[in-house]
Amino acid sequence: MNNPEIKKFIQANRRLFWYIPEEKKADISEELLLETILNYGSLKSVNKLFDLMGFDKATMIFRAQLKKRRNNYFPAVKNFFELYFKRHA
Repeated sequence: MNNPEIKKFIQANRRLFWYIPEEKKADISEELLLETILNYGSLKSVNKLFDLMGFDKATMIFRAQLKKRRNNYFPAVKNFFELYFKRHA
């Protein structure tokens, strides 16, 4: 499902996915990966994810998540990345 680089990135940030069993971490969805990294990751991990996933794809996933009735972004994170993607995408 995920390419080897994404799997390595997930493994490097496995502490953020503490609630997912080890054997299932490599196959988490791009949506969950983006949401978790934007909410809890460092600036370095956000930039690395954009490099791995592609900035346009990350923008598309983020905007699709916001269209849903409910999302799990913190209000400050949601506001920041709405402005960020509006300016840079």
